[in-house]
Amino acid sequence: MIIAIDGPAASGKGNIARQLGGHFGYPHLDTGALYRAVGLAMLQENRNIDDSDAAAKVAENLPLELLDAAEIRTAEVGEAASKVAVHAAVRKALRGFQERFAGQSPGAVLDGRDIGTVICPHADVKLFITATVEIRATRRHKELLARGERIIYARVLADLKVRDQRDATRKEGPLRPADDAFQIDTSDLDIEAAVAAALTFITSQRT
Repeated sequence: MIIAIDGPAASGKGNIARQLGGHFGYPHLDTGALYRAVGLAMLQENRNIDDSDAAAKVAENLPLELLDAAEIRTAEVGEAASKVAVHAAVRKALRGFQERFAGQSPGAVLDGRDIGTVICPHADVKLFITATVEIRATRRHKELLARGERIIYARVLADLKVRDQRDATRKEGPLRPADDAFQIDTSDLDIEAAVAAALTFITSQRT
C-alpha cells in the first residue's frame, strides 16, 4: 500500500506521515528533505540557487548523508529548497529515487508536494494536509526558535506566504491536492487528532 501525503510547509504532514509509517510498519520518505539537501549542497558550494544546470548536477549526485545534516532544517535551507524545486531538471533527477522508494513491499509512506499528483498518481491512499498560513507560521516559528535560530514571527509568516505562492504556481509539480485526495485541515487539530482522522479515512478505503 502506498500512502501519498501532500501539503504546504508546516501543515503537519511530516509528523502525520511518520506516525502512519510507524503504525503500518512502512518506511517513510520526507521528499522535501531531498530538495533541502540539494539546496544545502548548493549553499555549501556557493552555487547560484537559480542555476538550473548546476542544481540538476547536484541532484543527480546527491550525497544522501546531507539528509541527516543538522542545518537541513534551517530557514535558509528551506528557502533554498523551495527555489531549487522549481527547476524541472532537479525534479526529474530526484523522481526516480522517490518512485523506487514508493515501490517497496509491502508499502511505503511518502510526503511532499506532488506525491499524489506526480510521483504516485496511483497511490492507494492520498491525503492533503493543510492549515491556515498564520497557524503554520506559528508552528514553524516555534520550531526554528527551538533550534536556536533568531528569527521573528513576521519574517516566518512572510516567507511562508512567498513559498506557498512559489510552490503553487511553479510549472513542474505544483502544490495542489490530487482530485481524489482526502483533505485534513489541522488548524484546530493536535497531532493525535490529525492522525486519527487519517487512519479513519485509510481504514474506510481498505474495507
